[in-house]
Amino acid sequence: MTLIAAADGSALGNPGPAGWAWYVDEDRWASGGWAHGTNNMGELTAVLDLLQQTADIDDDLLVICDSTYAIKAIREWSPGWKRRGWKKRDGKPVANVEIMKALDTAMEGRRDRVHFEWVKGHAGHELNEKADALANAAAYAHKEGREPEPGPGIGHARSTHDFEVTQRPEPDPDLFSLVDEVPATDEERIVALERSLLTDEVRGDPAALAALLHPDWEEVGRSGRLWSRAEMLAEIGPLPSPVTLEVVGVDRVAPDTVLLLWRGVAASGESTLRSSWWVREGGRWRQRFHQGTPEE
Repeated sequence: MTLIAAADGSALGNPGPAGWAWYVDEDRWASGGWAHGTNNMGELTAVLDLLQQTADIDDDLLVICDSTYAIKAIREWSPGWKRRGWKKRDGKPVANVEIMKALDTAMEGRRDRVHFEWVKGHAGHELNEKADALANAAAYAHKEGREPEPGPGIGHARSTHDFEVTQRPEPDPDLFSLVDEVPATDEERIVALERSLLTDEVRGDPAALAALLHPDWEEVGRSGRLWSRAEMLAEIGPLPSPVTLEVVGVDRVAPDTVLLLWRGVAASGESTLRSSWWVREGGRWRQRFHQGTPEE
């Protein structure tokens, strides 16, 4: 038998009032949060609480997530982080390290029985929608200065989470945990950020994607369609096949504005010439405009 549950996180402002939740059915769910946390803290803690409350069950566990960051952090990245003393490849501390250590403990002896499945957020998946609503409700409860409804749990003693005390939340996402070295120049940084927009880690994580797109972002796609930021956030997902980014040119047209020209080459050999305007506001680079033109 396999127990199926969805886990999700929410942060208003990211960081800001934050919530987490997991959901199996109306009789088995849980939620919580903090007055100040991040979306990734919520995503990870939802999985952690689910693992802790199902520690004694004999069934396999399938965890539905809309965050590839959470899935990859738990399944792929944590063993390497642990070997390096919970450091990333660049020697910097792992984000959300206390939660990651707790997750590593909770996964001991269960890695063959705990499975993860990515689903697109806000796309009508019943369990994901339930977990999302509960996590949002928990975040808003903390915004209003009250404790969220904890839920019935799953029949075991409830876990406690005080990671807001043990670590200082930083804004999500930790985008440069996706690359080996932190870029030295603005131009290198922008190329790395553009490449991150082609990864499943960012395209599958609404918070990560939103952090890279300017509030007034627009795109003219290779089909000629004009996309708004809201439309893109609602529809984007992992690419069906990898795309290679070949830099054509990087021009700083103003102190806080850079034009990146690049060619995207799909596995099929199909290529698209692309241009991206990146602007820096408040010390953060975000894409303001993007256009793609098919090459013959």
